[in-house]
Amino acid sequence: MSPDDDGYGDSGRHGGPGRGDGPPDDYATSGYGGSGQTRTRLPERAGDHHGGARRSRTSSRGLVTVVGIVVLLIAAIAFANRADEEPDAGAGADRPRADTTAATGTRPVDSENNGIASGYAHDTQGAQSAAANYAVALGSAEMFDKGRRDQILRAIIVPSKVAGFATALDKSYSPGFYKAVGLNDDGSTPQGFTFVSRTSPIGTKATTVDAERATVEVWCGGLVGLAGENSTNPVTHTWFTLTVNLEWTDGDWKIVAHSQKEGPAPVPGDNQASSADDIAKAVEGYGGFTYAR
Repeated sequence: MSPDDDGYGDSGRHGGPGRGDGPPDDYATSGYGGSGQTRTRLPERAGDHHGGARRSRTSSRGLVTVVGIVVLLIAAIAFANRADEEPDAGAGADRPRADTTAATGTRPVDSENNGIASGYAHDTQGAQSAAANYAVALGSAEMFDKGRRDQILRAIIVPSKVAGFATALDKSYSPGFYKAVGLNDDGSTPQGFTFVSRTSPIGTKATTVDAERATVEVWCGGLVGLAGENSTNPVTHTWFTLTVNLEWTDGDWKIVAHSQKEGPAPVPGDNQASSADDIAKAVEGYGGFTYAR
């Protein structure tokens, strides 16, 4: 699933043995240190008061320095490799695993249905990708429009359950509910305002998966409210977890049932709230994504 990130094996890429395989040619033929050999003193250059032997000693020290660096580098690489291979002990052992958020690398979908991604893989990855994208659809502003809501339901719900979902949601999206979020009684947006309802999955977790059914939890952040001057329902941020029960139907994952609960919610940050105009422009200017596990 995850690529192999071990970049320490080829030490030549880090300046290891590739830089210190052997001494330079001038040291290989210099003739120092052997019995019966003749040492030739080269003529001094102008301004050189120490002669050729002095230059050689300086170069020797440079070689020793290079070799020392190479040895330290090789030792560091070996230590890093050993650290990667050995399990952590103590407090560090409780840190999150890398595969918790690692992408599978599998293409999420190959088609769309009423503007919603479809054609998911028949496996755990596909079930999680489907749940994430369906969470986005269910939390969108389009759900507040009766015609568009029915299209969404036909795209993401198992066919035998669509009518039941439609009836239940028609009751939920009532004039009273519309008024509570700042909309007109028919669900339309008051003039001069921009209605915002957007869901962003933070992560997914498959709790059960088999050939025909899957249960996936989707941790989400959401925006909802009216952006506009003097709005009495300003856009606020929410956190919730959507549990989606899926069924493999007609070659794709579809929703059988879903439920929602609040949180987990982090501590609010110190960001200064943007103006209603900035929020409206951001929602209109930044498009959504197709989510994949």
